[in-house]
Amino acid sequence: MAKILIADDKQGLRDVLLEALAGAGHEVEGVEDGTRALAKVAEKTYDLVVTDLKMPGVDGIELLRSVRERAPQTGVILMTAHGTVDTAVEAMRLGALDYVEKPFPLSAMEAKVEKALERQRLVSENAYLKEEIQHRVLGDEILGGSAPMKKVFELISKVSETTTPVLILGESGTGKELVAREIHRKSPRASGPFVAVNCAALAEGILESELFGHEKGSFTGATAAKKGKLELAEKGTLFLDEIGDIPIGTQVKLLRFQEKEIERVGGNKTIKLDVRVLAATNRDLKKRIEEKHFREDLYYRVNVISIQIPPLRDRREDIPPLVTGFLERLEKEIGRKGTIDDEALSLLQMYDWPGNVRELENVIERALVLAEEACITAKDLPGEIRGGEGARQAQAEYYETSGLQGQIERIEREIIRKALEETDWNQTRAAQELGLKRSSLQYKMKKYNLSKPE
Repeated sequence: MAKILIADDKQGLRDVLLEALAGAGHEVEGVEDGTRALAKVAEKTYDLVVTDLKMPGVDGIELLRSVRERAPQTGVILMTAHGTVDTAVEAMRLGALDYVEKPFPLSAMEAKVEKALERQRLVSENAYLKEEIQHRVLGDEILGGSAPMKKVFELISKVSETTTPVLILGESGTGKELVAREIHRKSPRASGPFVAVNCAALAEGILESELFGHEKGSFTGATAAKKGKLELAEKGTLFLDEIGDIPIGTQVKLLRFQEKEIERVGGNKTIKLDVRVLAATNRDLKKRIEEKHFREDLYYRVNVISIQIPPLRDRREDIPPLVTGFLERLEKEIGRKGTIDDEALSLLQMYDWPGNVRELENVIERALVLAEEACITAKDLPGEIRGGEGARQAQAEYYETSGLQGQIERIEREIIRKALEETDWNQTRAAQELGLKRSSLQYKMKKYNLSKPE
């Protein structure tokens, strides 16, 4: 639904357009001259103004100039009589979206309006995307076939078809935004915008303006009215990342939005919206509530359903497909094709990844750029991943205790240990017994922290 203002001194034409556009589902108002239209634009934000070119007092050209100055996000369509088309074309140079020559069939105006609104929607989304492009997305898909991730996928499928608020929990770098995007992509709102806001990155005053928008003159530097992220997400999804860091004052306003109503900063008009809210945090919100940093009522509003994203250290079997996905994407982005050898991949699987998937992605990109060959090897990885003696001991303990993969690794470690003992730790003979190259045996000895007893 769009908000449209019609300005024409002919009441008959106004009434016809009001009825037709309201019938198409838009919120429409009509005024009889440019002066009243200017007053309306000053007190309220419209998506589109449809104005006659020739009117008493303020004409269509003056109205167009004022709208472009006061509310540049509002589109303007001019209606012009025969003989003034040149003036209408000049008006388009001044920023009008379109014009229609009188007399016109009603269907022609309806088509012009829908085309203009679609263009306005694309302009709004493009403006948002330009702001968002600086934030890199982890990848085009969420990868992982581990048991913990299968549970996540199941929950995504269940909640996608609803409008229920979802709280996505997980450590930094686990891919919470990717989960939110996947919920949006699978939802009936997929054709609408997905708008993400990092609540931790903005100061309170700026965050409030970003979320709710502001009116012209509402604060120093507000030279024009601006839609907030909530309005940009109309008919789509708003993703509030790091919601646990939202200041208390802004939390109060978000509570009102749960009733699907907002007011812009500096405004007093209620704006009704149809937006689904998804939220995420790496904080313990219950602890934040105890510390009086988060409102309990807001917590229960956003946490109707929660999805816990496991850290990468708890789903190490997902590392190989993630690495493959990153290498494929990097080939497209930087034009360098790469692979990774078994030793390097094993080291990646043994590392604890405090930065989770985001850290893994950065490591792969760094290694691919710096690698002398097309294949990433252990020497291309950072020192903390190659690890020292203490790290190898901890890694060996992990393989002894964790899951099916750990059981397989434990069996392999025991076979190698017995072969070394039987050959009195002669690596050449043990490698022959095991059917391995000596270098491969040495790698596995390092991997499993195997060395000849003193």
